[in-house]
Amino acid sequence: MSPDTDDDPFEDQKERVDNPMRRLFSEYGRENTFQFVVGVLASIAARVLDLLPPVILGLAIDAIIRQEKSFAAGFPVLPEAWIAPFVPPGRSGQFVLAVGIIVFSFTAGAVFHWLRNWGWNSYAQQIQHAIRTDTYDRMQLLNMDFFADKQTGEMMSILSNDVNRLERFLNDGMNSFFRLSVMVLAIAVVLISYNWQLAMVALLPVPLIALFTWKFVDIIQPKYADVRSSVGKLNSRLENNLGGIQVIKTFNAESHESDRVDDVSMDYFDANWDAINTRIKFFPALRILAGIGFSLTFVVGGLWVINGQGPGPFTGTLEIGEFVTFILLTQQFVWPLAQFGQIINMYQRAHASSARIFGLMDEPARLAEQPDAPDLTVSEGRVEYDDVTFGYGDGETIVEDISFEVGGGETLALVGPTGAGKSTILKLLMRMYDTDEGSVSIDGQNVRDVTLSSLRESIAYVSQETFLFYGTVRDNITYGTFDADDEDVIAAAKAAEAHDFISNLPDGYDTKVGERGVKLSGGQRQRVSIARAILKDPDILVLDEATSDVDTETEMLIQRSLDSLTADRTTFSIAHRLSTIKDADQIVVLEDGRIVEFGTHDDLLGDNGLYAHLWGVQAGETDQLPDEFVERAARRQAEIDAGDD
Repeated sequence: MSPDTDDDPFEDQKERVDNPMRRLFSEYGRENTFQFVVGVLASIAARVLDLLPPVILGLAIDAIIRQEKSFAAGFPVLPEAWIAPFVPPGRSGQFVLAVGIIVFSFTAGAVFHWLRNWGWNSYAQQIQHAIRTDTYDRMQLLNMDFFADKQTGEMMSILSNDVNRLERFLNDGMNSFFRLSVMVLAIAVVLISYNWQLAMVALLPVPLIALFTWKFVDIIQPKYADVRSSVGKLNSRLENNLGGIQVIKTFNAESHESDRVDDVSMDYFDANWDAINTRIKFFPALRILAGIGFSLTFVVGGLWVINGQGPGPFTGTLEIGEFVTFILLTQQFVWPLAQFGQIINMYQRAHASSARIFGLMDEPARLAEQPDAPDLTVSEGRVEYDDVTFGYGDGETIVEDISFEVGGGETLALVGPTGAGKSTILKLLMRMYDTDEGSVSIDGQNVRDVTLSSLRESIAYVSQETFLFYGTVRDNITYGTFDADDEDVIAAAKAAEAHDFISNLPDGYDTKVGERGVKLSGGQRQRVSIARAILKDPDILVLDEATSDVDTETEMLIQRSLDSLTADRTTFSIAHRLSTIKDADQIVVLEDGRIVEFGTHDDLLGDNGLYAHLWGVQAGETDQLPDEFVERAARRQAEIDAGDD
C-alpha cells in the first residue's frame, strides 16, 4: 500500500506533480542558501568536535599514562609530522594539552551546535512561511467549484498539517541527516585508521540494521497512510460539528454527535496505535542489533588486549587506549544508523505532503485573466447578458440562453422557485464563475476581458448567507474599505438601520462579534453586511435575499434605506418576498434555468403566469392556484438538493 492513500481528497492534484522534493529545494531552498550552508558546515564541525573527547581519552591512556606510544602519533588519519610541532615535551605538558583539547571541543562544540540549530531552524521556518503564504494565495485564486468539492477541514490540512510536516523534515530531518551522516562516516574513518580488523567487527551489524530499517519503513508506511486518512476524517467531523453546534443543540442531538465523534476518534486511535505498536517494537530490536555489535567489539577487543595478540584470525596489536576509544565510539556509531529509518520515514511523509501542496499550487484556475487586461471603467452601469449558458462542470446545465439588459441606474429583480438559477446568474456577473456560452458585459466591456480586481471593486454583494469575520463590528463594516473613517462607518451603519443596535452593544462598534458573528442575531448580522456594502459605495449593487433574516419591521426600515442607496446605481435584487421588489424597473422570472417572463410587476400580474401565481402564494390565495402550478412546485421541491439556486 502506498503512503498516497486512495482516501486522499487531493489525489488528482498530487498525480500531476513531478519530483515534488526537488521542486521544494529548487524553488524555496535556493532563497535560503545561506542558512542551509551554515547548517551543513556547523553540523560537520559540531560532529567532528564531539568525537575529539573519546579520541583524546584513548590517546591520553596510551601516550601519557602508559607511555606506550607518542602523543603525536596517536591522532587518527593526521600524519605525525603535522602534530608533533604542537605537542609539548613531558607528561604534564601533554596532559595539559589533552585537557585543553577536550575543553576546547566542548566549548567550540556548543557554539557549532547553536549555529547548526540556528541554520536549520531558520532554513525550515523561512520555507514554511513562504510555502504557507504562497499556498494560501493560490487558494484564493481558485474558482468556487473547486471549494465546493472540498471540505474546510481538508483545505486546512494542507495549510497546517502538510506545511508543518515539511517544516519538521527540513528542520529535524535534514539536521539529523547531516549530523548522523557526518558522525557515521567520521567514526568509521577513525575506527578503521586505528585498527581496520576490529573496525570490521564493530561494523558487522551495519548490513543487518540497514535491512531491518528498510523492512520497517516498508511496513510502517501503509500504517502512517491510515493514520493520515483517519485524522483527516476526524478533523472534518470536528470542524463540521463545531460549525453546526447550534443545530446540534436545538435538535437535542448531542449524544448522536458524541457517538459519531467517538467512532471517528476510535478509527484514528486504532490506526495510530497500530503504527505506534509497530514503531515501539522496532527500536528495541535495533537496540539488540546494536548490542550485538557492541558486545562483539568488547569481546574481541578485550581478548586482544588481555592476551596481547589478536584472537583467531586477527593479527597485530591493540593498545588499551585504542580499545577504550573503540568501545566509546562503537556506542555512538551503531545507534545513529538506526535513526536513519526515522529520517527516511520523515522524508517520505514530506514527499507526500509536498506533492499535495504543489498539486494545489498547480491547480489550474478556470478564471483566467489576460496579462494585459485593462481595468473596468464604469460610466453608466449598463449590464447586458447575451445568450448566457452555464453549468457547474458535472454535465448539468444550470442556466440556459439567458439574455436581458439593465440600463444604468435601474433596478432589476430576479424571482423564481428555488433552484431556478437566480444566484448563479449574479455570480456570473462577478466572475465567481465564467460562462460556458454567451457573455456578460458592463458598459460594453466583457467581464472576462477586464481585471478581476477592478470588476469586483465596482460591485458590492450582499448574500443571503451572511458571513462575518471574527473581530469587531467596525472590522466587519470596513472589510473591503479598510481606510474608512469613523464618520463614514457610522453613516453606513445608520443607512443600514444598524447604528442603534450597535450603539447598545457592550463596546459599541468595538464589540467582538464572535466566530462567524455568532454573538449577533441573524437580522443584526444581515444589517452589518448591508452596512459593509453601503460603505463600499459601489457602481453596481447585488442584493441576494439581503433582507431574508430580518423581521418585517426591520425589513421596512432597511428597504427605505436601500431605496435611497439604489436610486443612482444599477441594482440587482433577488427576493422570495415579492413585496420587496414590486417597484423594480424590470423583473426577470426564471424557471428551470430559463427566463419564462420579463416585465414590470403590474405587467406580470396581468399575464397571469408564474409570477402571478407566486404572488398569489404570498398573498395567501392558494385555493385559486391552478393544479399545474401546484404539481410543478411539488416536483421541484422533490428535486432540490443542497446546491445554490
